Amino acid sequence: MVITSQPSTDGKVLTIQVQGRFDFAAHQHFRDAYEKASISPSRYVVDLAETTYLDSSALGMLLLLRDYAGGETAKISVINSNADVRKILSISNFEQLFDVR
Repeated sequence: MVITSQPSTDGKVLTIQVQGRFDFAAHQHFRDAYEKASISPSRYVVDLAETTYLDSSALGMLLLLRDYAGGETAKISVINSNADVRKILSISNFEQLFDVR
């Protein structure tokens, strides 16, 4: 599991990439990716292109990011999910809380 974050050049967007398993072992790394960012973005993008697995603790981590980013007014996109990950997000109704693409 590797988690990286990359701010946009204008500092308005923070992209967090999750590689490998997105589970409880990723908790502190995922949290650090947005809490220790050098910018205060207005939007977040969670890129799951290289995520092979996602469990309920990962769903909880996404909710923590949402709270950190402003709750109901947070602008968070979850992108590039594979079919299995997208199915979990859909079953969990996360499409109502996040912009899932």
